[in-house]
Amino acid sequence: MQARMTHPVFLVPEAMKGLRAYGGAAAGLGVPATTLELVYLRAGQINGCAVCVELHANELKKAGETDERIFAVAVWRDTPYFTGAERAALALTEAVTRIADRPDPVPDEVWAEAAEHYDEQGMSALLIAISAINVWNRLNVATRQVAGEWKP
Repeated sequence: MQARMTHPVFLVPEAMKGLRAYGGAAAGLGVPATTLELVYLRAGQINGCAVCVELHANELKKAGETDERIFAVAVWRDTPYFTGAERAALALTEAVTRIADRPDPVPDEVWAEAAEHYDEQGMSALLIAISAINVWNRLNVATRQVAGEWKP
């Protein structure tokens, strides 16, 4: 396997700086770091981003998450491993990531469920995290970045 090109953020360092700053803005706004990693992993799975799936599964593992929870992110609705707040964040992730898949991209029920668990700061954090990971997914998938090549 070989990437189509050098990753754009390495060719355009200002893009790397901007994306890191934007994505980093989600931290500290009331959403646990573990939940953000679950969001990143789920979006990566949906978008077929091998780099992000590997990266965020490893980050969850480093944070002490169990294999059961990591492996079950793709089927979170059918497992007992996630809290109500995590489920709401994952549902919002799926809706925002798949906005072209339905006439009402982010249904009121999905929004309301997330809003029960997160205040406006938390909702902002989730939306920033979801949109940021989707940018990374699209850059990685379009340029066919290879999972594992980022490891030292």
